[in-house]
Amino acid sequence: MAKIERLLPTARKLHIVDELAEIRKSCSNVKQTAHFRPVGLASMGLGHYAVINSVWDAARTLLHDWPVDDGEEYFEAVKACLDAIIGDLPPDYVRAAFVRAAQEAGIAVIEVAD
Repeated sequence: MAKIERLLPTARKLHIVDELAEIRKSCSNVKQTAHFRPVGLASMGLGHYAVINSVWDAARTLLHDWPVDDGEEYFEAVKACLDAIIGDLPPDYVRAAFVRAAQEAGIAVIEVAD
């Protein structure tokens, strides 16, 4: 049972990756360049410094480069990305959710001044 519980976050992540790919393929009205004020990330888990400035960058980073694949803020950020991609949420909400997920994961967030 413990092994199954450990696999659940990975299974959910794979399902979300598949869903994101399907949305990107099938939606002609997807906001592919939904930009927001840049967020800098610095983490040993990421292995580098990254600048995230769009919904797609946030989604890709969360699903492919994130050091942990569970946590309430992580899943809220992924959901926010999906909602923004289909046009139900403004990019600034994704940015806020992304920053909270980074803080939850212990990733240093570097804010860019307005």
